Amino acid sequence: MDTVYIETSIVSHATAWPSPDPVTAVLQDQARRWMAEQRPQFNVVTSRLVLDEAALGDADAARRRLAMLADVPILDPNPDVEAVANEILAQALMPQSAKLDASHAPTFGTTRPLECHNLQNLMPRTLLQPPSPVYNSF
Repeated sequence: MDTVYIETSIVSHATAWPSPDPVTAVLQDQARRWMAEQRPQFNVVTSRLVLDEAALGDADAARRRLAMLADVPILDPNPDVEAVANEILAQALMPQSAKLDASHAPTFGTTRPLECHNLQNLMPRTLLQPPSPVYNSF
């Protein structure tokens, strides 16, 4: 069974109130359907970073997000996450404003990231070409 890393945008979209914006509504529907229909086919994992992000904001929304993550195993902390995230930003593989997202990439390491709603930051085009030397360091 493949292991898939769930990051915050998936649970945020899956648990949010329906959006009147059609693009966001589609993302919400996709996230809800994936969690209901596809999740049982994978070994799903997350990280402390995701739990911390999911706990932020509106208390009711945070409760729904954390409830969805309650039975998801948490990856062991990787002591190199901050250094790798800083290197990703230093090499402009992600924008400086995406420091939190840069921390997800080395966190999920060798697991398969769910092709998520935040994919443009978590797996930018430059990382989908030949693997970046940054990723070879962990």
